Amino acid sequence: MSDTRSEAAAPKPGFARRVQDLVDDYVPQGGWLKVLLVILAVYLVVVLVLGVLWSAAPEPFDVNARVTKYIPRGAEAPPTGAVTTAALIGVVETLLEKRGGFLYNDRMPPGVYLDNMPNWEYGALIQARDLGRAMREVLSRSQSQSKEDPDLAIAEPRLNFQTNSWLLPASESEYRDGLKYFRRYLERLTQPENPDADFYARADNLRDYLSMVNSRLGSLSQRLSASVGQRSLSTSLTGDPRALRSTLADPEQDVKTPWAELDDVFFEARGSAWALLHFLRALSADFEDVLENKNATVSLKQIIRQLEPTQDAIWSPIILNGTGFGFLANHSLVMASYLSRANAGVIDLRNLLDSG
Repeated sequence: MSDTRSEAAAPKPGFARRVQDLVDDYVPQGGWLKVLLVILAVYLVVVLVLGVLWSAAPEPFDVNARVTKYIPRGAEAPPTGAVTTAALIGVVETLLEKRGGFLYNDRMPPGVYLDNMPNWEYGALIQARDLGRAMREVLSRSQSQSKEDPDLAIAEPRLNFQTNSWLLPASESEYRDGLKYFRRYLERLTQPENPDADFYARADNLRDYLSMVNSRLGSLSQRLSASVGQRSLSTSLTGDPRALRSTLADPEQDVKTPWAELDDVFFEARGSAWALLHFLRALSADFEDVLENKNATVSLKQIIRQLEPTQDAIWSPIILNGTGFGFLANHSLVMASYLSRANAGVIDLRNLLDSG
């Protein structure tokens, strides 16, 4: 009776013990292969767990709260442009400091085995590059002939460094160097005694940046829609009877995303929308007066609302590619729908900003 109770009270073997028992069953006792298999099993478990953890997208952050640490004490409100700059810094910081760090250029497991998160990073980075270029060329300059900001002139090229460099220099080191100059610009912007740092919240400046957003969302929507494949007609020369093209191309082509690239395009679009949501929320704060004057505040809020569902949880272990009206879902077409509707809103907003 006591033996039965002692057996019932005995603790269940842990994972390491189970692995050991499994190895004992199939590997001769004392064999060197036994040690090797134990090490390999533990290694595979660690890589698997880290891969799952590192593949989780980071949580969004509050752009208005992010800028508070850069505002001098006693200031009533952040100066114009501070929220947008802080949002750009926050997105790049998240890419570098999130769980697992920047994975796109990894050459060691588990990062080298992952592709969803690296493509997510690439989509967010492209949006950060677009905003950085807009800040350097448009938002920080009063006109086309004015002098560019010295810190932004250094920061923007750093952000455009190649994404797959892992050594001498690593991509992360270049991006961190760029962040240093973006922070210097923001610190100058939030100090009234430094009049040389400027951010011009004008309707034409916002319209110029939105034209970049327009192109990005349009391209992503087309690549996502090509998941099912279609016979497409070329419209590259329509509207101008004298238009020419450098190459001769078939006026009708098959457009289809390769099966192995479906999830890559999907997660690139998801990362791009994640970063763009932060930027548009920041722009709504810095361009508040401009948007109210154009009666366009609601239009920008609607674009943000159209992008928010792109960050909903994915309940499928893989990105499905069902046909348009088939039995299975097509995640790429769902994402394309959200981005297309947001892109249509961006076009309408640009027209509103262009009107008197």
